[in-house]
Amino acid sequence: MKKILVFLFLLFAVTTAVFSQSFNVMTYNIRYDNPSDGKNAWSLRKECLVSQIEKYNPAILGIQEGLHHQVLYLDSCLVNYSYIGVGRDDGKTKGEYCAIFYDTLQFRVIESSTFWLSRTPERVSVGWDAALERICTYAFFENVQTGKRILVFNTHFDHIGIVARKKSAQLIVSKEHEINSEKLPVLIMGDFNSTLETKPIKILKNSFSDSEDISAAKSTGPRSTFHAFDKGMLIDEKIDFILVKNVEVLSVQHINELRPDGFYISDHLPVESVLRIK
Repeated sequence: MKKILVFLFLLFAVTTAVFSQSFNVMTYNIRYDNPSDGKNAWSLRKECLVSQIEKYNPAILGIQEGLHHQVLYLDSCLVNYSYIGVGRDDGKTKGEYCAIFYDTLQFRVIESSTFWLSRTPERVSVGWDAALERICTYAFFENVQTGKRILVFNTHFDHIGIVARKKSAQLIVSKEHEINSEKLPVLIMGDFNSTLETKPIKILKNSFSDSEDISAAKSTGPRSTFHAFDKGMLIDEKIDFILVKNVEVLSVQHINELRPDGFYISDHLPVESVLRIK
């Protein structure tokens, strides 16, 4: 009996140690504040969106489409969080952000920046056949307890430009090779406006793994991540991804939740994953 108790204690200790090193991440296209959204207006969604984020408590959260006032609202509501990012229209506060929020009790930022998905990534610009300026924000994060570091990218590919989406994927792969001289683990998340069988995702998957493909547990939720506020549009395709390199994936889910009034919280489903840095 004593041996069994000792074994169970050691098993509990090992399990606790393993999962204490894990952390949640989430990518979420929160839908920009569009005055024409009617019943899906930001003012009717924002409190539920904050509650949803708090419920899943991601250590690292990448949002897409957030305008400056939306980013500031999230920043004011999320306790112990800070963020990095800039508006895509001027590199300051104008236009949509690909902001990265992070739990300051778990991670600190070592270095961060934003580049444009274009031929001139160092300055505000529209790339190739894209309809709009598109950006990728990244940061090197360090876990405050373990000291382990991870490189995180958050992006939003163009919805029109086929060439732009392909070139954007190539640019991110190139940028990771350029800045990740220490070969740190990598997390790439965002709204890629691309499905699994398309060239941009195939390019990314040549260098990184789709978290769903390597998850220890079977992923849960609908296959689709975009519905345009229409429950009938949840089809068997996803365009929001969490991709990784040298990171263990414990679980992945597409979170399909509604507001109390029965409407969606955003026009995309958030994708949440539990990771562990190797």
